[in-house]
Amino acid sequence: MPHNISLITTIAAALGLAMVLGFITSRLRMPPLVGYLLAGIVIGPATPGFVADVALTTQLAEIGVMLLMFGVGLHFSLDDLLAVRRIAVPGAIVQIAVATVLGMVAATFWGWDIGAALVFGLALSVASTVVLLRALETRGVLESINGRIAVGWLIVEDLVMVLVLVLLPPLASLLGGKADIVSGGSLWITLGITFAKVAAFIALMLVVGRRVFPRVLWLVARTGSRELFTLCVIAVAVGVAYGSAVLFDVSFALGAFFAGMMMRESEFSHRAADESLPLRDAFSVLFFVSVGMLFDPQVLIEQPIKVLVVVAIIMVGKTLAAIALVLAFRYPLNTALTVGASLAQIGEFSFILAGLGVALGLLPIEGQSLILAGALISIALNSFIFTAIEPAQIWIRTRSRLARRLEQRDDPLAELPMSVDQSFLAGQVVLVGYGRVGRRIAQALSERNIPYVVTEQNREFVEQLRARNIPAVYGDASDPAVLIQAHIAGASMLVIATPDTFHVRKMVEIARTLNPAIETVLRTHNEEEAELLQKEGMGKVFMGEHELATGMTRHILARMREETHSEQRERP
Repeated sequence: MPHNISLITTIAAALGLAMVLGFITSRLRMPPLVGYLLAGIVIGPATPGFVADVALTTQLAEIGVMLLMFGVGLHFSLDDLLAVRRIAVPGAIVQIAVATVLGMVAATFWGWDIGAALVFGLALSVASTVVLLRALETRGVLESINGRIAVGWLIVEDLVMVLVLVLLPPLASLLGGKADIVSGGSLWITLGITFAKVAAFIALMLVVGRRVFPRVLWLVARTGSRELFTLCVIAVAVGVAYGSAVLFDVSFALGAFFAGMMMRESEFSHRAADESLPLRDAFSVLFFVSVGMLFDPQVLIEQPIKVLVVVAIIMVGKTLAAIALVLAFRYPLNTALTVGASLAQIGEFSFILAGLGVALGLLPIEGQSLILAGALISIALNSFIFTAIEPAQIWIRTRSRLARRLEQRDDPLAELPMSVDQSFLAGQVVLVGYGRVGRRIAQALSERNIPYVVTEQNREFVEQLRARNIPAVYGDASDPAVLIQAHIAGASMLVIATPDTFHVRKMVEIARTLNPAIETVLRTHNEEEAELLQKEGMGKVFMGEHELATGMTRHILARMREETHSEQRERP
């Protein structure tokens, strides 16, 4: 052809083959992303036949990461991030340390030097935010407390990896790499500059971005042009991500995430999320294809034992460490298993770190191949681990006394304070969840002096409520012990205000077993789910879009009646 069409060829081959193999794997009851990874292997350089442009595919995948992280920012406010900081920050740091040590031990056993072992261990320690978000969104738990903890945890991991990527080049010579020797003074200067850049970027986003982005979105929305609005959303996501990387040496993903968080302050944030969704989905497919293209299947034949060790560190070592840490912070078993499953894979930062390690002469090519093999296998199996959470939770609680003891150990927040007036606990409302919806319901109940008890899985929320003398119990309301502590037997109503409808049936069943006369009120975002819950007699079900339409209709009809009466009075 007369001109270069490598970009078009790459996109057509990647998306077309991903669609075909994704359809086949879904028909085989496997997650479609397995098909996307296989598509990458087929068009990659390690297999015969057509080979797509690896460099172009990698850049397209970076755009997918930007848009996906931007979408997360639109749903994950700074307040949400701060709400889980007590578990996300120490948990992520300790988990990175544990996984890094496990990787270093394995690499040292294989005869690698300290530099290679360190890079290898760090690459195995950080999970893929792209894979996690896809899994949480698919299961509808992204906005639940478990989803917020998992996302917050991975954001802290990303921040740590940003620091590692900046500090690794000056430290390379000390670790046996090819970089020039760096003195202690210049190392401290590099560290100081890194912290200063990250701090400057965050400050700019919080001070300027929080005011500018919502204003820009509002001005564009006033034009009434849908394509201009979509263009504005994508331009902000990609532009801020690119600017953060060029000006502040912050990763594309982290820059896009903060852009989304700042734009969330706009009343058009939900529309922005909807408009960018198709592009996010398309480019995230290219991310998985690019991962498959980097994989050389030969490593599975030449180094099967090492591949198994890598997969074990990623999917067993990291997972068990995360579960133990979450339980140590006195969170429920369900939360621990969700976070553990979220971390049972590696992704984009692992690839970047491995590539940098090879370029600096620290990591052997074999190490990069092992990391890619571990990523491919762990990403392919991650959805199955999420599916196994519920059966594993039931099995562990049924057969493990230790697990039950960990959940039932002395925890002042898991029991209602003795200071609560017992007369208060008669006919009260049991409110499950103290998020955006639950907080408004609680405020309305307080204004009308209606007694209520809150059950919440966020320890910080429970501490804040008790500081205001509001009865609150920490724990998962699908656990009978939590509802018992909320005195469900004497309650008049159970209000489930959490967005996670996965455990709604179990909550209602427990409540009706302990209090057959109790009235139940539920919420859902899904019309099909709402109809199913109503058919099953789960209680009064409210859906966001339906209630919004009802409220608007009520206002419109009231205003029209007022105008009609006014016209009738004015007639002679």
